[in-house]
Amino acid sequence: MAAGRPHQTGNEVHVKEALPRLHAITDERIARRADVGEAAKALADGGGSDLAFHARGRELTGLEHYTLSVQLSNLPSFLFVNDRLDVALSVPTAGVQLGHGSLSVSAARALNPLWWIGKSVHSLSEAEAARAEGADYLVVGPVFATASHPGRQALGVARLQQIVAAAAELPVIAIGGITVDRVQAVLGSGAYGIAAIRALWDDAEPAEAARRMREWMS
Repeated sequence: MAAGRPHQTGNEVHVKEALPRLHAITDERIARRADVGEAAKALADGGGSDLAFHARGRELTGLEHYTLSVQLSNLPSFLFVNDRLDVALSVPTAGVQLGHGSLSVSAARALNPLWWIGKSVHSLSEAEAARAEGADYLVVGPVFATASHPGRQALGVARLQQIVAAAAELPVIAIGGITVDRVQAVLGSGAYGIAAIRALWDDAEPAEAARRMREWMS
């Protein structure tokens, strides 16, 4: 895992915990599944210390987002809350993931200097802007075509590699159509880690899916 990054508040220097390499992201469909708790526990068992959950769902109500975050925070894995900083403040979280319409990195940093603060980017220019803004890591995609973003053109591995180079020291988490058989190609681009929705949550054996991805990354 990437080493923690120091941040200074007054005379105190804070160091965040290391960033996981495997990120299991929810959407509205997954968040509302009756078995989301069971699937999450299985993923946590298979992912171990390399796994982070992302409580995400743009159409979730505030209560739904909070309930999901509480469920995920009770597992022995890292939790990131996407977009909803109010929810992130109310549960134990390792960090937040900011999108295009979210508050700024500096605003999130002021709320908690120990958070990992990531930005979702879809192009080289967006990656450069997020780096300049002070993001700690980037989630880049979609690398491959994905049902989660049917109208967005896939970046491909070559463009991902360009973004990784532009990100310099920032860890890049690749997302979008990433399956077990694509992990090595993605990591070969220089990406630090991977994120997935369906390839983890929809697998008949979530624990085994997370374990296989960990093995390909090691």
